[in-house]
Amino acid sequence: MAAAAAAVPECDVVMAAVPPEEPELLDGDEEDLRREAESFKEQGNAYYAKKDYNEAYNYYTKAIDACPSNASYYGNRAATLMMLSKFREALGDAQQSVRMDDSFVRGHLREGKCHLSLGNAMAASRCFQRVLELDHKNTQAQQELKNASAVLEYEKIAEIDFEKRDFRKVVFCMDRALEFAPACHRFKILKAECLALLGRYPEAQSVASDILRIDSTNADALYVRGLCLYYEDCIEKAVQFFIQALRMAPDHEKACLACRNAKALKAKKEDGNKAFKEGNYKLAYELYTEALGIDPNNIKTNAKLYCNRGTVNSKLRKLDEAIEDCTNAIKLDDTYIKAYLRRAQCYMDTEQYEDAVRDYEKVYQTEKTKEHKQLLKNAQMELKKSKRKDYYKILGVDKNASEEEIKKAYRKRALMHHPDRHSGASAEVQKEEEKKFKEVGEAFTILSDPKKKARYDSGQDLEEDGMNMGGGCQQRPRKTLQHIPPAGTRGPTILSGLIPGSSKLSRSRLDPSLQSSGSWFNKQPPSLP
Repeated sequence: MAAAAAAVPECDVVMAAVPPEEPELLDGDEEDLRREAESFKEQGNAYYAKKDYNEAYNYYTKAIDACPSNASYYGNRAATLMMLSKFREALGDAQQSVRMDDSFVRGHLREGKCHLSLGNAMAASRCFQRVLELDHKNTQAQQELKNASAVLEYEKIAEIDFEKRDFRKVVFCMDRALEFAPACHRFKILKAECLALLGRYPEAQSVASDILRIDSTNADALYVRGLCLYYEDCIEKAVQFFIQALRMAPDHEKACLACRNAKALKAKKEDGNKAFKEGNYKLAYELYTEALGIDPNNIKTNAKLYCNRGTVNSKLRKLDEAIEDCTNAIKLDDTYIKAYLRRAQCYMDTEQYEDAVRDYEKVYQTEKTKEHKQLLKNAQMELKKSKRKDYYKILGVDKNASEEEIKKAYRKRALMHHPDRHSGASAEVQKEEEKKFKEVGEAFTILSDPKKKARYDSGQDLEEDGMNMGGGCQQRPRKTLQHIPPAGTRGPTILSGLIPGSSKLSRSRLDPSLQSSGSWFNKQPPSLP
């Protein structure tokens, strides 16, 4: 089909059909002009055969100047212009040729091919049908009529798919249509617009720029050029192109809408940034949210808005919402380093270290800087630390707990889990409580020693102290309740008096807050402070 559309137009080497009546006798000057015109035409034919279409055009023009009433001269020049891809000029010559001779088959055929090349499939169909009226066996007209029908079908499908926002399908249809209509700016513009909406900005810009080189006042091409800049977050430059398009075509609805959206988006984003810098995070959140509702197609700008809103949420300590915003930013632009960094920090703040490591690895693979390497190293260390025993959690204290708070928590947890207290429980419970009791002692050993605590907090290997990153420890003799020292005391144990048979002396040394009846182990234990 495409091959038929690209067939080289034949040049007319004889004049159009001669009227049946005898021609009028020409005076000498007219006869000379006719012969001169024929000579120019023959020279044009020779250059045409050698594919020197510019020279052929010049000689056909000379023939027309010498004898402007000959339809075939216009037909030949139309064929030459078609070979030079000047279809609009060729269309004018072809139309002139059939106005002068409505039975000029090649003239109608060339007019139809020019219409088709320019994307006017309906007009092309009428021309090919006229050819078939004059010559019903004309196979070229039959094929071109099929081509015109195909273009009409592609146009129809593209219109439906554009409404469905199936832009890939539209691009496909326009590519097929352009095989038959290579000079159709309308098809090229629609393709370029869809390429822009698909995020294929370099391709879209290339198509629009090609049209602007031919026609710098083409409002549609100016609009698409602006659209590409708009979607690449070059909003100020985009507005300039939209305004220029509106100067060329004041009623250009798409350019008008895009210009309005671009200005609104720029204003909201700037207002949000201002509110953020002033520390008004609630207002910044609202402004970024409003900006996100302006144009869902603006992927790059919306990615930045999501990341900005994520930063606001992190400032408001809404870390889950911040992570969600950063994730949305990355979905829109998976190369957005700032969004990965922001999300990774939120993962760190929420102790989701594996996710943080993944994000920092992505960042470091993309930009191998010292800063990114250190961030990754820190996340990996926190991940390693998170997989060992959490001594703060075992004692039930905050990481910033004081020495006194650690001692108090230790006494409380030791009482709670000491095996002597669970001697009447099942073997399974006794085993579990003994394990917890050992962990309590292990935690206190580390957190009560400033040096060991510092090494633990920094994630250094603690195997030198009989421990490893998994929290293991050397086997120690099991302590009884008598061995648990009170906070701030030394010497005999604080709980020996609580065990039947313990001395009154040791009982008298109990911390007042822990004194109770010596028979409480035989009853339900009281709740500890």
